[in-house]
Amino acid sequence: MLTVFPVLALVVILVLLVLSERWINRHLQGIWLLIFRDPDVAMITYSLTMLPGVLLHEASHWVSATVLGVRTGRFSVFPERTADGHLRLGFVETERTDVVREALIGAAPLLAGATILGWVGAQLLGLGAIGVALAQGDLAGALVRLPAVFGAPDAWLWLYLLFAIGNAMLPSRSDQRAWLPALGLVIVLLGILTWAGFGGLLSDWLASPALAATVALAGALSVALFINALALPLIWLLEVVLVRLTGLKVDY
Repeated sequence: MLTVFPVLALVVILVLLVLSERWINRHLQGIWLLIFRDPDVAMITYSLTMLPGVLLHEASHWVSATVLGVRTGRFSVFPERTADGHLRLGFVETERTDVVREALIGAAPLLAGATILGWVGAQLLGLGAIGVALAQGDLAGALVRLPAVFGAPDAWLWLYLLFAIGNAMLPSRSDQRAWLPALGLVIVLLGILTWAGFGGLLSDWLASPALAATVALAGALSVALFINALALPLIWLLEVVLVRLTGLKVDY
């Protein structure tokens, strides 16, 4: 069976990532507002800062919809404010479809972003070794390996790209719209198969892949969380300096 610890670790990492992503997005916009003192210019500059992540997010929707045979309409990575005042960095229009395909299309940016985060983090930045050290409780070993991350070829470029991807890959409310109905269908199907006597077979087939997927996703999201942990104090410090220099303050 899928052990509890990887699931709990994934939940904790995801919650922390969501909280850090929200804080970073708000305060990055605040920094650009303090610099330019124009909300429209600040919004455009912020969207340009996050453009690699926004492009991957919307392209993932478009590719997954096309692969699943769902027709697409307009595609945009330019920012705009919605009717409720929220900032929308991009969108892809898709035709209405069944809940399973809609759920997969909604999850595509998270899966694509996690794949890139996991591969770049492990293969190009050496973050996998740090993750193993932390998983073993070896904090000293993790800190010893940290300088190697910044010494990797083009490290700052990769860190920026992963920062933009990690803070734009999380699903929006519209992306999550079909997740609950799709999950309900999966639970009902599994329940029927278990009732029909296939419970043991399902456990044998699904336990290992589910555990591997959970661990891989937790590892990839931990890369994004690690980068956010580096960015948070820098963004906070920059905002403090700008507040002192300008005499202005942004209310969030």
